[in-house]
Amino acid sequence: MVESAAVRHDWRLQEVEALFALPFLDLLFQAQKVHRGHHEPNAVQMSTLLSIKTGGCPEDCAYCPQSVRYDTGLERDALMEVAAVRDCAVRAKEAGATRFCMGAAYRSPKAKELAVISEMIRQVRSVGLETCATLGMLSPEQAEQLKGAGLDYYNHNLDTSPEFYGEIISTRTYQDRLDTLDAVRTAGLKVCCGGIVGMGESVRDRAKLLLVLANLPEHPESVPINQLVQVPGTPLQGTDRVDPFDFVRSIAVARILMPRAHVRLSAGRQEMSDETQALCFLAGANSIFYGEKLLTTGNPDVERDRKLFERLGLKAERAHAAETTGAERAHAVETTGAKHPHTVATTGAAHPRAPKSSDGGAEHTHETRSASA
Repeated sequence: MVESAAVRHDWRLQEVEALFALPFLDLLFQAQKVHRGHHEPNAVQMSTLLSIKTGGCPEDCAYCPQSVRYDTGLERDALMEVAAVRDCAVRAKEAGATRFCMGAAYRSPKAKELAVISEMIRQVRSVGLETCATLGMLSPEQAEQLKGAGLDYYNHNLDTSPEFYGEIISTRTYQDRLDTLDAVRTAGLKVCCGGIVGMGESVRDRAKLLLVLANLPEHPESVPINQLVQVPGTPLQGTDRVDPFDFVRSIAVARILMPRAHVRLSAGRQEMSDETQALCFLAGANSIFYGEKLLTTGNPDVERDRKLFERLGLKAERAHAAETTGAERAHAVETTGAKHPHTVATTGAAHPRAPKSSDGGAEHTHETRSASA
């Protein structure tokens, strides 16, 4: 039996593997009990993900169409203008999102890029949304700069187990990822960190990934569980697809191991049936990416979600709006609508873009990169 009030950081691999081995319905029953002991039933946190800089990443993540190493037909875009990002945030809030996640295809951002992104964060906060970013590896100083700009969450996924990691990525070590998580947590930012299911890993690899996350000194506040979206041109195209029940098991075990975290049903959701998504919510998922194209009306993805929520009796979690100071609000009014000194011109027409992921795994969601906050 799993105690609904238990929050542990000393899980053993044998315990996690035993959870994965439970009869499916027993596992979901345990996960739902844990979920109700720590979260409002039938409430789902709504995030929107926007790619603020797309393509051209030097990393070799095997799932990611934004890598320069693979020919996926993805066009490279420059960093968006600040005003355009703010417009997207406004639309996302109108569509029902409470958190706005910004992803950029960097190995690690440069100083001038981080200055522009810091202004984006201030503008999104002025709209009244929580902010999240996924920009690759961060130094402690960079994490402090983002915290100073008002960032709430930083996403940096571990992707898979330490043992399977080398089969997926060679340009960044597992320790590099853990070091970034440490810098983010030390800076006082909330952590968004999860992984990808369906890359050819074993059940033990899934158990070891969740074990690493659950035994961190503090659990991530947000845990995205992504289903691999296979993109033509990436090395993982053609990988055997994960069984839907096995994917739901990963959601349920994540819920049990990290009771207070928001477990996000992330990349790959568009390929799931309504019934599979319903099982994920029963297993403890209580966060999604919402409004993929950032439209307030006429978006079939938004309409599908609204209809599914109505059928299941789900509702959007109440917003925890970002608190802005008077100076921040004045600064936002002053810079909105005019080109800010730190903005970088985008290629082509300046208009809101559909969200794409920054690092394949969502929040790094890999919905379009394969997918992220």
